[in-house]
Amino acid sequence: MTEAINIKNLTFRYSPDDKRNALDDVSLTIQQGEWVAIVGSNGSGKSTLAKTINGLILPEQGSVEVFGQTLAEENIWDIRKNVGMVFQNPDNQFVGATVEDDVAFGLENQGIPRDEMVQRVMSALKKVRMEEFMTREPVRLSGGQKQRVAIAGVVALAPKMIILDEATSMLDPKGRREVIATIRQLKEEENLTVISITHDIDEAALANRIFVMQEGHLKLEGTPADIFAYGEQLIELGLDLPFAEKLKAALAKLGVTVPAAYMTEERMLDWIWTSLLKK
Repeated sequence: MTEAINIKNLTFRYSPDDKRNALDDVSLTIQQGEWVAIVGSNGSGKSTLAKTINGLILPEQGSVEVFGQTLAEENIWDIRKNVGMVFQNPDNQFVGATVEDDVAFGLENQGIPRDEMVQRVMSALKKVRMEEFMTREPVRLSGGQKQRVAIAGVVALAPKMIILDEATSMLDPKGRREVIATIRQLKEEENLTVISITHDIDEAALANRIFVMQEGHLKLEGTPADIFAYGEQLIELGLDLPFAEKLKAALAKLGVTVPAAYMTEERMLDWIWTSLLKK
């Protein structure tokens, strides 16, 4: 597989007066087409790490390579064309009076010809199932719909990677499911690389790999099964356990023999149905 991100010995401090580095000697790689989640408590460095990938901040030490280009001041804009970001509050991203105007904004800034722009706007809205709302005012949409429009604005620019920076944290459960389902579909259709910065451990469980940050350090990395095998040790890192793992622990305390391997909620439900309820 082709490397999308290659970070080596990355160090960053927001101010010389800070007592510790926001990022401290972080090294990691992310493959093209992979979905990774970066998790950690507040102040762990996860959002700072995302900002270095998009060139919003430059490292003091170390290097960030994005699709074969080493991040530097002279190529920041080239790199940003390949990396789209969706932020926590979609209202802060809206600039257009209508949905279609908002999705077109980034394309206008890039000088895309009008005929191509119209086609790309419609295509992006169809991909997030929001074409019926193209003449609506973004402020009148639900939280999940707003975030899907924000995603459409990124997708229209045809990046190779999307970074979700706490993009579902302000949504209700329905809106969160809508956004995650949209991203999963887009990832498969476009072979996108997805980086999810999140507090939601159940969202992180959907990723191919998870990176756990603590006080600027990369503490753990692995598949969801690898990470959740640490069990209650994750709580010491300021994290939670997925619902399915909590349920397994509760059943074990009741004397029920449960599978050792990590299970998603869907697999856990199947196991409960076939192993317990059918007896």
